[in-house]
Amino acid sequence: MVREDGRAVVAMLALNGLAAAAGLGGPWLLGRIIDDVRAGAGTGHVDRLALGILCFALAQLLLGRFARYAGYRFGERTLARIRERFVERALALPASVVERAGTGDLMTRGTADVATVGTTLRDAAPEVSVALVQVVLIMAAMLAVDLPLGVCGVLCLSGIWFATRWYLRRAHAGYLAEGAADSALAEVLGSTAAGARTVEALGLEERRIAAAAEAIENCRATRTHTLNLRSVLFPVVEFSYVAPVAGILLIGGALRGTGAVGIGAVVSCALYVWQLAEPMDKALLWLDQLQRSNASFARVEGVGRIDAPVVTGGARPADDRIDVVGVRYAYQGERDVLHGVDLTVRPGERLAVVGPSGAGKSTLGRLLAGAEVPRTGRVTVGRVPVAELDPAQLRRHVVLVSQEHHVFLGTVRDNLGIAAPTAGDRELRAALAAVGGDWVDELPDGLDTALGAGGHRPDAQQAQQLALARVVLADPHTVILDEATSLLDPATARHTERSLAAVLRGRTVIAIAHRLHTAHDADRVAVMDGGRVTELGSHDELLAADGGYAALWRSWHGG
Repeated sequence: MVREDGRAVVAMLALNGLAAAAGLGGPWLLGRIIDDVRAGAGTGHVDRLALGILCFALAQLLLGRFARYAGYRFGERTLARIRERFVERALALPASVVERAGTGDLMTRGTADVATVGTTLRDAAPEVSVALVQVVLIMAAMLAVDLPLGVCGVLCLSGIWFATRWYLRRAHAGYLAEGAADSALAEVLGSTAAGARTVEALGLEERRIAAAAEAIENCRATRTHTLNLRSVLFPVVEFSYVAPVAGILLIGGALRGTGAVGIGAVVSCALYVWQLAEPMDKALLWLDQLQRSNASFARVEGVGRIDAPVVTGGARPADDRIDVVGVRYAYQGERDVLHGVDLTVRPGERLAVVGPSGAGKSTLGRLLAGAEVPRTGRVTVGRVPVAELDPAQLRRHVVLVSQEHHVFLGTVRDNLGIAAPTAGDRELRAALAAVGGDWVDELPDGLDTALGAGGHRPDAQQAQQLALARVVLADPHTVILDEATSLLDPATARHTERSLAAVLRGRTVIAIAHRLHTAHDADRVAVMDGGRVTELGSHDELLAADGGYAALWRSWHGG
């Protein structure tokens, strides 16, 4: 980040150095005044030296102001880069990784952690850089005025060094734990709010309250731990500011008695030590923020270091044929839910995947769409492993539409334009008409009607139709519909499926469904049970075989 904005950093350090150097002039001139007055200098000489003190103070003020200005501009530009990279990395993560991490964790990293880093870059970085330059120059000036007194002052500040080392060894882990506790709390609160109706329906209020209370207690414990660290550091630091002034006055008084040092030198060194208090205090006060920011920055950067499947993006699928060979899959830390699945989906066919709940249908759909990677075996599109295709290339071949649909903040046009940014009004309206989304024409501003808070709030059925319209606009070769019409009423679902069938004619359609009329219309039906494909054939062939599918069909028809 420093290399990307190197000129600003150099300007900031240079201005800070000049401001710190200007601040050294006052104590040195004050020492001169004392010695010159004792030697008999007149008021004119003293006035000239006093004017010099005023000029040094004004120079320090102006240089410090421009140094902070340069630091703030550097901080804001760098923060913008961090935000942009975080969003890029988050969007590049596989959906399965995001789901396992939890939306609360990702939200906390993208808001609270990024804001903490921003505060440091904008405020702490300029302040600390100024303070550190001032400390170095003041110590150098103190040693230059009188070496024994300077050494005494530096040694008396050693308590700050040991206290800071003790603090730094413990603070990073403490603030990482605090950030993790915040993420856990956000996850608990977010999931409880999102599932509030389910919580109420099942009488889980007390259980969710207990989970939230436990997360809050963990947050309190982690914050108390970091507070205890600060309660040790700051008292030691405050005492260490007094010790060097007292040491210089005592030793300076003793040396003055022997004539080894002048009063002006003692006063200058004492003032320099007293001057050290402000920049060191500032640096140590920001030290806490720096440790917090260090942990937050690790959490932000950590999003880009999550282990994910390596995507080469070099090979191009030869056709739209999908092959599943010997696939086994297990969710993290669990046993296999798919057991050696073999399946070939021919280009242009309509394949229905049916079976009881928990048979592995949705998991197979996610593997076909590249949302998950098999533990063993392979899933290929045009003889290229799905895992080797970058997301943009994969989505031109395969698109998954699940039961869960999201309406983004913005207009109807914005929501549809995600799939086809260059589509015109005619294409957008045609896609909506294909999925029964004529309700858009009745909105106050049509395609430009805002959705969400403050605008039109689409119900579950309308949200599902928007998602299906995106599929029409994306125009993929293969569409996987995982209960994609489950939120529509039976009549509307049937109409939508027929409309989609007309729009997607000539493309591969894999429909995962519980409504068996979908299987009746398909070219072939794959029956899954216990994580395996147990039957494969046309509707009529499977009925004639009188196996599991035939039993499902009879049960569905009440036979």
